[in-house]
This record gives sequence, C-alpha cells and structure tokens, in this order.
Amino acid sequence: MAQEVTTVDRRVLDYVLDGDTQLREIQRRLEAAERDQQHHRIGELHAELDAIDGYSAEARAHQLLDGLGFRPGDAGRQVQELSGGWRIRLNLARALMCRSDVLLLDEPTNHLDLDATIWLEQWLRQYPGMLLLISHDRDFLDNVVGHIVHMHREKLDLYKGNYTAFERARAERLAQHEVQFQKQQQRVAEIENFVRRFRAKATKAKQAQSRLKELERMELIAPAHIDSPFSFGFRPADKVSNPLLTLHKADCGYAGKTVLQQVSLSLAPGDRIGLLGPNGAGKSTLIKTLVGDLPLQSGETRGGEHLRVGYFAQHQLEALDLEASPLLHIKRLDDKASEQQIRDFLGSFGFNGDDALEPVKRFSGGEKARVALALIAWQRPNLLLMDEPTNHLDLEVRHALTLALQSFEGALILVSHDRHLLRNTVDDFLLVANGLVQTFSGDLDDYQNWLAEQRRRPEQAATEQSGAGDRSGTSAADRKAQKRLEAENRARLRPLRQAVEKLEQQLDRVSTELAGVEERLADGELYQEANKERLKTLLAQQGDLKLRAEQIEGEWLERQEELEALEQVLRAE
Repeated sequence: MAQEVTTVDRRVLDYVLDGDTQLREIQRRLEAAERDQQHHRIGELHAELDAIDGYSAEARAHQLLDGLGFRPGDAGRQVQELSGGWRIRLNLARALMCRSDVLLLDEPTNHLDLDATIWLEQWLRQYPGMLLLISHDRDFLDNVVGHIVHMHREKLDLYKGNYTAFERARAERLAQHEVQFQKQQQRVAEIENFVRRFRAKATKAKQAQSRLKELERMELIAPAHIDSPFSFGFRPADKVSNPLLTLHKADCGYAGKTVLQQVSLSLAPGDRIGLLGPNGAGKSTLIKTLVGDLPLQSGETRGGEHLRVGYFAQHQLEALDLEASPLLHIKRLDDKASEQQIRDFLGSFGFNGDDALEPVKRFSGGEKARVALALIAWQRPNLLLMDEPTNHLDLEVRHALTLALQSFEGALILVSHDRHLLRNTVDDFLLVANGLVQTFSGDLDDYQNWLAEQRRRPEQAATEQSGAGDRSGTSAADRKAQKRLEAENRARLRPLRQAVEKLEQQLDRVSTELAGVEERLADGELYQEANKERLKTLLAQQGDLKLRAEQIEGEWLERQEELEALEQVLRAE
C-alpha cells in the first residue's frame, strides 16, 4: 500500500484495476493479439483471463470501492479530482486488488471512517496470504493479527497473540522492575477512580457493561504504558454554563443542501457523546454546525454564557503556522504565561527541550496533531468537539488521549473510527443517518450489526419486489393476533423494566448521598484532632455507601441482562 498517489491521469476504476498486474499484462497481450489478428493466440489469452477470474475483475474492484466508502459514481471520476484522504483510500483499494502472497499495509485505517474500518477487518480476516501491517488502531490489531513485533530501543521483540495479549505480557514484564512500581500504582489508581465515578452515574445497561469491561481492562494494561513520554490532560474550565449549547429544530447543511433535519440537542457539562453513522451521513456537518463553521438553515442555536469550545478537526493541522514553534503558538494565545510554564506544559505532549522551539514545518503529521491538541488543552474548554482526533497519532499518544478525555470534566462530542477510544470515553451514542440525529441505545457491537443490516436491505428490497405479485395482504385476523402477541410481550417485560427503573432510582439516591459525604470529607478542618470522631463517622458512612452502590449496581446489571435476554427471545419468536 503506497502512501502517495503518483499517477493522477486515470479513472478511479482503472487505477484500482491496475493493482492486478497479472490481469493488466494479459489484457495488454490480448489487445496486441487482436490488433495482429492472431486468432489462436486470442483464444489462449481468453483462457488465461478466465483462469484468473479476469472477467469478474471490474465487479471485484467495485466491491472494494464500495467497502471503502466510495459512492457509486466515483468509479468513473478522475483520480486527480479526489482529495488527499480519498487518494489514500484508493491506494488501499489498489493494494487489495493485487494478487499477492504477502500484503504490506502501512496505517491502512488512517483515513477510513468506522464503517470502512469494520469492512476492512472482515476482508483481511479472509485474506489467505501473509499480512504485515503497521497500525495505531488497537481494536483493528486485536481483530486482525496473531503476532505483534514490538520495536523498542533498536530491538525487535516478537509476542504471540493480538495487541491486548502483547500489552498484558509487556505490563507483566515492566511490573517486575521495582523502580516503576509507584508510578504504575498511581496510574492504576487514576483509572480505578474513573471506573468508580462511571459506576455511580451508569444508566444504560448494554453500554455500561461494555464500558466497565473496557475500563477494567485498562487497569490491567496500565503498566504497559508506564514509560510513555505523554501525560497530558484537559484542565478544568474557569467557569461553566448549564446547558453549554443547545440546538432546537435545526436544519443543518451547506450550499443550499440540507443534510440533517429538525435536530434538537442540549449539551450539559459531563455529557459524553459518540456520533455513529455511515460515511457522508452528516456527522462532520453536525459538528461544524455546533462549532459555528456552518450557519443554520433554519431553527435555533444558543450557547451558554461561559461556553468555551475546543474543536479538533483535520483542518486544525492546516491552520498551524508552519514557521512558528509550539512554544510561540501558545505564547500567542497567552502572552502572560512564562516560558517555563509553557515548556512544562508542552513536555506533557512530548515536546521536550529544543523540540518546543522547532518550527512546525519540520514536524510529522503526528507531531502536528499533538501541537493542535496542546493548543486546545491550553485554552481550558468546557465543550470538546473532536472529529477523528486519532489520525496520525501513535498508540502511546492515543492511550494518553484516552486517559485525558476520561478525566475531562466538560461535555464531549466525538467522531472516531478508533473503537477503543469510543468505548472508553463516551457514555451515549447518537446515530446520524437518513437526515436525522437519533439516540442509539446499543453499543458498538450493536452498531456493527446495524451496519450489516443496512447492507442487506437493498438485497431484501429487491427480493421482496420480485415476489410482490405472489403475496396477499395481511388479514384482519392476522393483525389482531399480532396486536395480542405484542400486548403479551409487553406484559412479560414490564416487571423487569420496573425492577431496573427502581434500582436506577436507588443508585441515584445512594450516589447523591455519597457525593455529599465526599464533599464534607474534602473540608481541611475535618482532619484536625478536635474533629476526629466526626471524621471517623464520615469515613464509615463513605465505606457503607460505596458498598451499597456496588451491590445495587451488581443487581441492576443482572436485571438488565435478564431484560435484554428476554427481549432477544421475544424478537426471535
């Protein structure tokens, strides 16, 4: 997979077909034989073409383009009309078109959205040859590879298993070094604290279960990243409004084209939302509308008095002053900050020593992305809008970004093809599809199933259309039976739903009481000798409330699992 497109004077379809060099060679010889009217040779070449499935080559190329997110009409366009990101996708399609025993892929998911990344995973799992790839997408690695080669201190170490297995093995190896012990424990404690806070506010079972599993896994692998040079965070904003930003019955789009209709959304501090949806459905349009880059076509938007937006998108890298250093970029934002303060801050983003003074033009894409993140973090936003922030970031920076977003106290809206980042940083999903923005109640596995269903629908529609003449309308008796079945199902589900709601109310009450106790424990005077008994009482209350919250949450997860299992059974019936 080449990283640049050198040939542009070609149609998109032809450029992809060029990846099959054997096909192109047979076609070239066939043209020559037809020109010279070598009839016997023409027959031989057609037999060769048939042996390599040459007659289905265009269909295979179209499938690759479709899977990677190209629209149907793109196959006939000129390569030179495509943007840089789409040209990289085109190179990937060309590499997959190639007949190969060894497939070499360098960051294949960098310019893909989540839908295309999932499709590519499925394609690679069926690839019969040897695959050697570089990727900073841990879920992608987990689902595709069976070995990890770790390049560290000019050495190569081979680990058997996927990326998660590598992290655990490396964590165990690093944990044996006593010097690292305290630092490891601090990082694990930070993640444990986030797990506890999430448990206290968890309200959606499937997402909550998925999220808790991911967070608990992060506790296990935290030591594997203990020698990372990145330790940045998003400092809390000075002031916060509630709500921070609202959209009311908004039509969103551009150049007279409406992409999203009647969008209503209210963002409050602590909201953590991931946007899901097919390529081109309007996820970036929604974010650009929220940040103000796109004016509303109709409806209303209102920002809170203290709203401060941090916005990360690909054009943020292009907006950097290539001649200026990271230090100068921040100095322009805050001329009162001392050079040492800025240097210390930039060090957490990996810009140490003279790196903070280097002009941005000398930086790689990943280093420029870190500069853009540093500029956002310095300004202390209370609303983060992030559109594919992990492009160009390596695994250590992605891990640091995950931790930073976990501890961010404001509101977050995230678009990303990095499923690990989504699972570990957002609590709710919105589905952007078919011109609408709606709540998506499932998790990422459910979204993958939803995508598969969307791909099947055109086939089902064609089948139903072809068989329409053989079907009669639904009878009144059938409709009555269907309504009776639906009523019975609702009755079977009602007790479990009521139990879940009751447990959620109990959890809310205990969480509120626990927050009050912990607020009192934060009072410095409490730790004076005169207040010893009061401190002892509050600590006992804190322990009891934590235990009670865990018990309620455990029962809540059990009831919710029963509810979802029954819902699946009823759907199957």
